Amino acid sequence: MALTLYFHPLSSFCQKALIALYENDTPFEKHLVDLMNPATRAEYQRLWPIAKMPVLRDEARGHTVPEATIVIEYLEQYHPGRARLIPSDPDLAREARLKDRIFDHYVNEPVGKIVTDKLRPAGKNDPQGVEHARGLLATAYGIIEADMSRRTWAVGDVFSMADCAAAPALFYANKLAPLGSAFPHTQAYLDRLMARPSYARALAEAEPYFRMFPG
Repeated sequence: MALTLYFHPLSSFCQKALIALYENDTPFEKHLVDLMNPATRAEYQRLWPIAKMPVLRDEARGHTVPEATIVIEYLEQYHPGRARLIPSDPDLAREARLKDRIFDHYVNEPVGKIVTDKLRPAGKNDPQGVEHARGLLATAYGIIEADMSRRTWAVGDVFSMADCAAAPALFYANKLAPLGSAFPHTQAYLDRLMARPSYARALAEAEPYFRMFPG
């Protein structure tokens, strides 16, 4: 098969790429990467030295494509399906890219900071960094709440790349900083995302690994 996704089911960024692939029923193979295994990690670093996931390998075109956002852009350009995840309207496309960045940088990254701090050895924690991450996450919640008070999806009525980013970001964020009654529109949006077949499928595949999440 031409397309191979190097991934781990628990990774939020991998789930983001999976949603895009599942939305369009794009044919691809999965290659699960265990970065805790030195041999597997070394093999993966030969493909992508940064050793972050996901990476899409397009054997037919001879391209290796890292980073979930760029994977979705690449699929849209070279392996398009029935669902356009980047709107054709340039203003909506720019908004989708902006929201994609908001969910990645101001939801997903603070969650990553909080989670990794839980995994640090005793005495090596970064309480100031975690406090900053929680403050950034709260600010992002406020932005998202205002947006979702009048929308179905991140840029309106059509599911887009921004929603691919939002689903896993909000899912894990809600485990660490519950939305609750303070952010009802964001909670309703997360509920819609979790009911979306593409994300429900990615979540079902991640479920056996949830015990590894220290949230």
